[in-house]
Amino acid sequence: MRFQTPLVPARLVRRYKRFLADCTLEDGTEVTAHCANPGSMMGLAEPGMRIWLEPNDDPKKKLKYGWRLVEHEGGHFTGVDTSVPNRALRGALEAGVVPGLSGYDTVRPEVTYGVGSRIDFLLTGAGRPDCYVEVKSVTLSRQPGLAEFPDSVTARGTKHLGELAAMVTEGHRAVMLYLVQRTDAARFTLAEDIDPAYAAAFRAARDAGVEAICIGTTITPEGVEVADPIPIEIP
Repeated sequence: MRFQTPLVPARLVRRYKRFLADCTLEDGTEVTAHCANPGSMMGLAEPGMRIWLEPNDDPKKKLKYGWRLVEHEGGHFTGVDTSVPNRALRGALEAGVVPGLSGYDTVRPEVTYGVGSRIDFLLTGAGRPDCYVEVKSVTLSRQPGLAEFPDSVTARGTKHLGELAAMVTEGHRAVMLYLVQRTDAARFTLAEDIDPAYAAAFRAARDAGVEAICIGTTITPEGVEVADPIPIEIP
């Protein structure tokens, strides 16, 4: 998935009201960017961080920049736009290149299921059980090389795990897919101290037959691509 407009570097001044970020461009111009991330963004919203913004000239948009990346030492990046995982994964799923999720005839996004929910992707194929795939964007890292989810309490995420387990009970396949939007992480685990209820729901879903897959990403200011699997370390 390539960004529609070339990104420009900036420095973060502050993030506020969840969806707004004041930034300073390299020429000193101060702008306000849209932050497409409702989470806590723990460790990713410190003033002075080098970030990358996507300009736009859409007259329908009030803000002319969107915050897309955080740059770390060593040339690593974290993608902060929570809409990116599904956009990147859709093409990879349709191309059949996501490990463990290839060989399906159709890939349908945003299909209603459960109780007032929408599954991110429903994969179907002749002679195979339907496969329900829920996607979570992973951006938290508190230890070098280790990605964690979630970065805040997520009752919605806990609900999704229960609904995936229900799909298994009905004879379908269900997959919880964690897409790590960090290039500096090689392992994945749950942030159980942040949301113990989610961790308990994960274990219950796993015991019920829900599969867990973690996939990494290749991130540059040009775009985000699905990369290789990342090992899951959950006791």
